[in-house]
Amino acid sequence: MVNIQKAAVIGCGFVGSTIAYTLMQKGLFSEMVLLDANHPKAEGEAMDISHGLPFAHAMDIYAGTYEDIADASVVIITAGANQKPGETRLDLVHKNAKIMKAIISEIKRVKCEGILLVVSNPVDILTQVALRESGFPKERVIGSGTVLDTARLKYLISEKLNVDSRNVHAFIAGEHGDSELAVWSCANIYGIGLEEFARMKGYADFEKEKDEIYHAVRDSAYEIIERKGATYYGIGMAAAKIAEAIVRDSHTVAPVSVSLNGEYGLSGLCLSIPSVIGRGGAEQVLEIYLDREETEKLEKSAEELKSVLGEIDLL
Repeated sequence: MVNIQKAAVIGCGFVGSTIAYTLMQKGLFSEMVLLDANHPKAEGEAMDISHGLPFAHAMDIYAGTYEDIADASVVIITAGANQKPGETRLDLVHKNAKIMKAIISEIKRVKCEGILLVVSNPVDILTQVALRESGFPKERVIGSGTVLDTARLKYLISEKLNVDSRNVHAFIAGEHGDSELAVWSCANIYGIGLEEFARMKGYADFEKEKDEIYHAVRDSAYEIIERKGATYYGIGMAAAKIAEAIVRDSHTVAPVSVSLNGEYGLSGLCLSIPSVIGRGGAEQVLEIYLDREETEKLEKSAEELKSVLGEIDLL
């Protein structure tokens, strides 16, 4: 029996602990269990976060075992090796795929029936690993995908055009990584086309700025890792937003990593595509308009991921 008010976070490094802290602040759950290969680390994080409860919401936060996650409605997986300076997300694939397989084996053992939210990188590959190893329906296994990349895109557009980032409607699709693409053909500011709004702001031609923004989004993680060693605040908030959409059954549209079954002419892999997120997980994958250049970039992104999937025998 799934307890909609219970969440589990597997992996209590920078990302996992930040997600747990963010979920506590949101007050979405009444119970949250933390798991880590280093159990004292999970205990310490649970203690530290719990000490802030008098300033937030009533909640039971504790370090546990896989038996404790059996009835969790959302299981957030962040465990894995960290991305080192100069290392791409895809460099992590072999060691993190092994870790993911071990985690999914335990989740199956305790017969967990919740939604799996994969955050570990490379997220598209590891979402595919989790889907195959679990045997769960595809809507129950989703990755955080390009939700954070999309937030970065909105923020940078808002900074360039001096407008509230919440009025920016644009997204990143494809791989959460170097082959991701900005879907400029759909981008708008409160319904006003991006180029038209840019002209209102004094830009005769916004193409150069779009290119700069895209590269800044794509390279953000590298820039942050070079400066502080890891990224965790942004992804912590992004993962919490996805969890919120599931718990509140809000039918939020977000570019999560989902299994494709013919959409955009692609099958057999997970890619970040705008999808409707609700109580059932990824309830609908949206096949939206892409112009010819964007379609080609999405296909190229898919080919790059397929080559990696082939290397680890996931095709």
